Amino acid sequence: MRTEVDLFLEYLVAERRLSRHTVSSYGTDLRLLMEYLQNKGKDAWAQVTSKDLEDYLAWSASCTTAKTRARRLASMRSFFRFLEERSLLSPNPSQFLTFPKLPRNLPKTLSASQVEALLNAPVVSTPLGLRDKAILELLYATGIRVAELAALTFHQLNLKAGFLVVRGKGDKERLVPMGQWAVEALEAYLERGRPLLVAGRETGRVFLNHRGRPLSRQGVWKMIRSYARRIGLAAAVSPHVLRHSFATHLLQNGADLRSLQMMLGHADIGTTQIYTHVARERLKRIYRQHHPRA
Repeated sequence: MRTEVDLFLEYLVAERRLSRHTVSSYGTDLRLLMEYLQNKGKDAWAQVTSKDLEDYLAWSASCTTAKTRARRLASMRSFFRFLEERSLLSPNPSQFLTFPKLPRNLPKTLSASQVEALLNAPVVSTPLGLRDKAILELLYATGIRVAELAALTFHQLNLKAGFLVVRGKGDKERLVPMGQWAVEALEAYLERGRPLLVAGRETGRVFLNHRGRPLSRQGVWKMIRSYARRIGLAAAVSPHVLRHSFATHLLQNGADLRSLQMMLGHADIGTTQIYTHVARERLKRIYRQHHPRA
């Protein structure tokens, strides 16, 4: 059973090009499933039935959230489909399993004034301050993911034309406009900040840490939270909050969903539609606060 799981995980990396985090999560899910089935006397995937999988999901329901159960089901269905397509199993025992209904959690966003305060927090008289200013401006101007930002290389930048070529999930490329504020912050960092961070160990990555090495996603998270605390933002602020704020503010100012989907790199426009709910909730809140008969 372990051999098939290993082959599947290699397939996710080589052909599906999923992130290491996703592949690791799928591996953990499948190893838990394998352990459960072996304890039930099932030593081969061909022995597994739909009832076995239903029992497993019911057993795990007592100690997991609906989101975790949905991910475990997704990993199972993807794995058994992989086995079926390679004639390693038939029929597929997972094909009729349904996903648990997930609660709709609206993404956290910052107001325009909060974003402005965050963008102005770095002290741009230092190389790290110039870097942090460029990162914050770029995240809010483009809505790119923190992993996409950390992986940025020089050939992805077109400062003259004002756009990025972003390599996102599934290794798909998309063009994202930057805006003049982000371009100017990037130019200042590249001219006056980055040369002082390189320290003789040149790399193709745009953003570097204080040792001249590529800045990690965790480094970006820590930096943003530090500035958020410095300006007194009570809510937890992350790179994804800036992504949500980018999308919500665009919609509030008249952007259409299809353009927003392209900029965010969503495969399904249904994922982008969550931001219409954010805008709707904001309108309701304004109405309740200001209408005399609300």
